[in-house]
Amino acid sequence: MKKKMLWSLIGATILILSACGQKSPIENPLNYEVQSFEYTNQDNDQVSLEDLKGTVWVADFIFTSCDTVCPPMTAHMTELQQILENEGLNTRIVSFSVDPEIDTPDKLKEFAEPYSISFENWDFLTGYSQKEIEEFAKDSFKTIVQKPKSTEQVIHGTYFYLVDQNGTVLKDYNGVENPPYDQMIADIKAISQE
Repeated sequence: MKKKMLWSLIGATILILSACGQKSPIENPLNYEVQSFEYTNQDNDQVSLEDLKGTVWVADFIFTSCDTVCPPMTAHMTELQQILENEGLNTRIVSFSVDPEIDTPDKLKEFAEPYSISFENWDFLTGYSQKEIEEFAKDSFKTIVQKPKSTEQVIHGTYFYLVDQNGTVLKDYNGVENPPYDQMIADIKAISQE
């Protein structure tokens, strides 16, 4: 009788554990699906969502005439790029311009010059309309991009977004003040092993 009860208990435990399914390697993933895109980078090359498939990437939204948050965000992303290299992590970085009518490929390249950036795994993208980037940011990253008529400064989100190999946004991190590099690296390692 005791054996039967023990086996029932073991069976029930196995059933409960198997019902839990696979746990995501990222705690509380956002699970936003990035919409298909094909834009132009700083070298006038086309970069698409399809090109990024199979690779973990980190995205942000910036513009070249930004006089507040974009310089520190780009400095922090430069630091992240260096950490990724030191850790031997094959991760891409994508910066979407939120002022595409001003930010030509040449202007984006010029903006990046003062930073110690390697373009080997970092694309600054443009080549779309203002309306397009506003909708893309809202639909894919659940963030605001808005260019008021009264100013040259574009309103935009200041997060760094972690995107997995399938084009799913899993996490966002503060890109302006004290980015959590250790957490970002841990999360990138966790999904890179998937």
